[in-house]
Amino acid sequence: MFDERELRKIWYEGEPPGGLLICLGGVFGALGALRRRMYAWGLLPRRRLPLPVVVVGNISVGGTGKTPLVIALVEGLRARGFRPGVISRGYAGSARQALAVDARSDPALVGDEARLIFDTTGAPVQVGRDRAAAGSALLQRHNEVDVLIADDGLQHYKLCRNVEICVIDGERRLGNGRLLPAGPLREPTSRLDAVDFLVCNGGEARPQDVRMLLRGDEAIALADPGARRALADFAGQRVHAVAGIGNPQRFFTQLRVAGIDVIEHAFPDHHPFVPAELDFGDTLDVLMTPKDAVKCLAFARERQWQVPVRAELPGAFFDAVAVRLKKVRAGD
Repeated sequence: MFDERELRKIWYEGEPPGGLLICLGGVFGALGALRRRMYAWGLLPRRRLPLPVVVVGNISVGGTGKTPLVIALVEGLRARGFRPGVISRGYAGSARQALAVDARSDPALVGDEARLIFDTTGAPVQVGRDRAAAGSALLQRHNEVDVLIADDGLQHYKLCRNVEICVIDGERRLGNGRLLPAGPLREPTSRLDAVDFLVCNGGEARPQDVRMLLRGDEAIALADPGARRALADFAGQRVHAVAGIGNPQRFFTQLRVAGIDVIEHAFPDHHPFVPAELDFGDTLDVLMTPKDAVKCLAFARERQWQVPVRAELPGAFFDAVAVRLKKVRAGD
């Protein structure tokens, strides 16, 4: 009835949603509220794992920066003496049961984000639609893990958690503030009052928010990961920019800020690429996000590059998360 482009105009550009979408949003909100109450009242079962659980998620659809934040959290907690593991739904992957992720895992099976997290951090990663079952399976394989990070698990109430971190897009914020499909929200804005940390990715962070910036200053060849170039080397050049993420414009803007002449190729989030989609019939370089690159390694060609980003957050944020985890371990 409504395509993605029309919905984005409604969600982020001030287009009125109309009565039908507003009614559907009301139904969505009522069902979501009922589900949350059923978990709170114990009518739906919840499962607690035998170690602290940190949930990273958002209340809106689309790319907000959860994966870079999870990677930064793994590294930040490691630096503070923890041994984290990661559990994920494995979104867009076909795995139905808990499955371990390693360097040979097919992103089509385990999901592009889970594979990227493993490749970047080397931390134990397990995917599964039942996050509690995935956590149990991970702990059976890695008894050294002492904290679990649940990627995109804010609405997965079946899994008990000790720390909730919500990340929002600082540029788009919460759109028109309406629930799906009238707006981009999975849960009402009041949900933000219950989280432990609210991380703002770019844009203008409020004083109470944790500010996160994504930095990317180099490109890595898909066909030869040892070949690297400074992103500044592409300044003044025309390139094909490929992005199959929740907010492709964020990537295109990043390249333009670096002085690169961009030909945009936006794909749906988690798009399963095939070689023909990266054959543009010329000799221009192709730049893409790491989440897209992990799905293209099997058919990588010359002049194809990924542009990794790292999330920069205040050290005080990681300190505060670590303090809470230590209190959980101590039973406080």
